[in-house]
Amino acid sequence: MENNYDSAVKLLTSQGKFYINLGLERISDVLELLGNPQDKLKCIHVAGTNGKGSVCAIISAVLAKAGMKTGLYTSPHIYEYTERIKINGYDIPKDDFAKYVFEICSLADKSNIHLTEFEILTATMFKYFADNNVDVVVLETGLGGRFDATNVIKSNLCSIITHIDLDHTERLGNTKSKIAFEKAGIIKSDCPVFTCEGYEEIKDKADECNSMFVLVTPFEDTTNLSLKGTCQQENLSLALAAVRYLFPQIQENIIQAALTEVKHPCRFQLCKQDLIVDGSHNPNGAMALRDSLDLYFPDKKRCFVFGCLRNKDYAKMMEILFAKGDEIYFYHFNNKNSCTIDELKKVCPYPSKEFKGLAELPQDYLKIVCGSFYMLNEIIPCDILLH
Repeated sequence: MENNYDSAVKLLTSQGKFYINLGLERISDVLELLGNPQDKLKCIHVAGTNGKGSVCAIISAVLAKAGMKTGLYTSPHIYEYTERIKINGYDIPKDDFAKYVFEICSLADKSNIHLTEFEILTATMFKYFADNNVDVVVLETGLGGRFDATNVIKSNLCSIITHIDLDHTERLGNTKSKIAFEKAGIIKSDCPVFTCEGYEEIKDKADECNSMFVLVTPFEDTTNLSLKGTCQQENLSLALAAVRYLFPQIQENIIQAALTEVKHPCRFQLCKQDLIVDGSHNPNGAMALRDSLDLYFPDKKRCFVFGCLRNKDYAKMMEILFAKGDEIYFYHFNNKNSCTIDELKKVCPYPSKEFKGLAELPQDYLKIVCGSFYMLNEIIPCDILLH
């Protein structure tokens, strides 16, 4: 196999790698073989059900604007794997990405370590950031926190736990308290934790770790923030509380200038005058989308293009999003766990159609594409989303 980017993607998405297996043993073993690059990095670690990607994007933009070499690790990607690993807003080059992926997989295979896709990406990220001597890494968990591959770090500058809701309940537990316990697993000894919600599980873990617990009131003015949506006030408040505590030397004019430049695609993103793309993939995300639509576009007729994974509560999401008079289109995207059109129609309370293309949607409606990040690259051209 040629060691180029396309081959690296094929390897990552192969049946032997493309699955979830939570735990820290395998990632620890391979990082040990790489010289433990994660130990050379200063990390801000972010977990939560919704909002963690936006918090990471905001912090990264502010630190980069302040002159720090800032690594950013987020997921999922929309078009290319390289979108997940950035330094000061620039994706890891495809050649570098392929080089690290094959180096890590070769090391793991020789030592009989069976890495998942996310573990390979996480090891790639740590090695790339360490090799490039980044000043700060803004690190988003993949799933949960306690047993997420990113949690291999021994300490952090701070932990941030964003809004918690029911999602991935088959892995993280079926109550918000159980999920909060898993997210609280990223709290480290003597490292402060910032959150907007006072879950006992988070407080208890902070006490156990002798970590300062900061309950943030969502009051920040979002006027300058390029990201829109009602949930962004809470995300911005968390991000700036952490930045101001860790880096009090950063001046307010730098912060405000950075906010105008934050990029985080597919979060209530207005791509054209009448097209909104939102990766909302659980009921809480659907509620945030609905609230934002009601605030920004109260009088516009709505046309939804909706697709969803089977393990999500898509019936509840539809109940939240759709109303009588909406035009509703369903899309079955290229993922083995994608709901079929018939599965979606069966639980939809209103008439619906199969989505065939953006050009076929009614022209005088606000068009909203939502339900899963995994379908967006099949519907929206790259130049519209990542401009």
